[in-house]
Formats: sequence, C-alpha cells, structure tokens
Amino acid sequence: MFRKIKDALTSFVSSLSETVSKKELSEKEFNELFEEFRWRLLEGDVAYEAVEILRSRLASKLVGSKIPRLGDSRGYVLGIVRETLKELLDGSVFDRDLSSLVKESQKPYVIVFLGVNGVGKTTTIAKVARKLLRDGLKPLVVAADTFRAGALEQLEIHAGRVGVPIIKGRYGADPAAVAKDGVMHAVKNRYDAVLVDTAGRMHTDRDLMEELRKVVRVVRPNLKVLVLDALVGNDAVFQARWFDEAVGVDAVILTKVDADVKGGSALSIILTLGKKILYVGVGQGYDDLLEFNPDLILNNLLSINT
Repeated sequence: MFRKIKDALTSFVSSLSETVSKKELSEKEFNELFEEFRWRLLEGDVAYEAVEILRSRLASKLVGSKIPRLGDSRGYVLGIVRETLKELLDGSVFDRDLSSLVKESQKPYVIVFLGVNGVGKTTTIAKVARKLLRDGLKPLVVAADTFRAGALEQLEIHAGRVGVPIIKGRYGADPAAVAKDGVMHAVKNRYDAVLVDTAGRMHTDRDLMEELRKVVRVVRPNLKVLVLDALVGNDAVFQARWFDEAVGVDAVILTKVDADVKGGSALSIILTLGKKILYVGVGQGYDDLLEFNPDLILNNLLSINT
C-alpha cells in the first residue's frame, strides 16, 4: 500500500533537500519542485483537492528555508514533511474507543450505519458487532434495509456467524418502524448497543434519502456512521458530503484499505473529508477492522529509500 506515493515522496524529498542545502528555498523554486510531485501524486490516485491541501501546508513551512552549512538537509526536509502529514492525519482521528463510549453512555447506545451499495456496509456492521461482543458488551443488530433483495438474509448470516442476535422486518416494511422496534427490543432486553443497517441509498434517490431521514428522526441515534469504499476516491468524498448534508455524519469507517495498492484514494478521503475515521477495514475476516492510526500510515509513507 502507498507504494506510488512513497516513491513520489522519496523523489520530492531528495530534490528539496538538495536545494535547501545550497540556498534559501524561494516560492518559485518550491512550486517548480512540487509540480513533478503533484503529477506523481495524481497518478497515484490522490485527488486534486488533497494535493492542493498538501502543497499549501508544505509551502508555508518550507518556503524561505535554508539549512546551515554542513546541516542535515535531508533530515530537516523529511521532518517537515512528516510533521505536515501528521497534522493533517491527526485531525481525522476518532478520539474515543467505541466500546468505552458505549460502556459510559446511557443504554442502549444506538448506531445507524449509512452508505451506498457495494461499500461493504453489512460486513462492517458484523465486524463492529464482533468487536463490541469481544469487549464484553451485548450488541443487537437491526436489519432496517427493507429495500434491497437479499439484504435481510445477508445481515442475518453475518450476525449468526459472529454470534449476535438480529431483529428484522419484512421486505417493503417501513425502515423507520423496523429500526424503532429494534431499539424498543433492546431497551426491554437490556442490550448495550443497537447497530442499525439501512438501505444502500444512492445519493440521487431523494425518496430513499427521505426514508433515511425518517429513520434518524425516529431512533435518534447516538452515532451516525458512514461506510465508504477506499477504492472509489473522489466519489467517496462526494458521497460523504451528500450524506452529511442529508442526515449528518458523525464518523466514517473506511473499507477495502488493504486493496488500495496505490494508496491515493484512501489518503485523499482522509485529507479532504473533514470527518473522523472510526475504523479502517483491512480484509474480509470479522477481526479485520482496525482503529485509524495515523502513525501506521506515516511509517509506511516515510520509510523513504535512501
């Protein structure tokens, strides 16, 4: 992962290091050096908006820089790049452990999962349920996607595999009513958390989005989690902004990060989204869900070849 971006960073750091070791780095020189870096980032699937964010931040710290004679120019530049990326990535960290949040909150803690078809939402719900279960909590899954054929059965299979009970309605039923029934069942039977699946709504379908708004109004979730596919890049950013405008998004789970070989799509989403990343999915197994850790990304990106 991040191979292309890592190679681009290696070249960019080398070029910058050579320049600042000789003289003060001018804005013109920075822009000229960044231009090649820009194209290599774009080739690595980094979105234009993310590239511009990075350019602006780096320019503010590097323009005017000059390393004292015999100073470590490479170490200096690498330190600035690391510091800049860390600041950007740290802003996306969801700063609470979900299980601890559930334990400290009034029960049941209700989470509504949002996202279009194909992003891995159903599997992700099972992964979150398994994590809560392993942390000593009692979760309940609610199948409120009464729109897509096979959705109820798919979630039921996943819930059964991780050992979590499920409440489901019938196809064509009101999703908000199903979600409400699930929450009431959780209250009555003292469940700690309710994980509500919703239809994979395309952002162009206003009727379906209105149904989603109704689900949110009825169950009043503690957390609205948007599931995004790391492989779709700019479209994921567009989806996030649309869902946020429609119902509000509290946190994001980024799936298929392990399959994003270039790394640009995942990096673009993180840098441009403006939302906290709750987890990243790194495989098909139910335990393949990791807390978002900027240091892991930084270490991968900045183990730069000498």
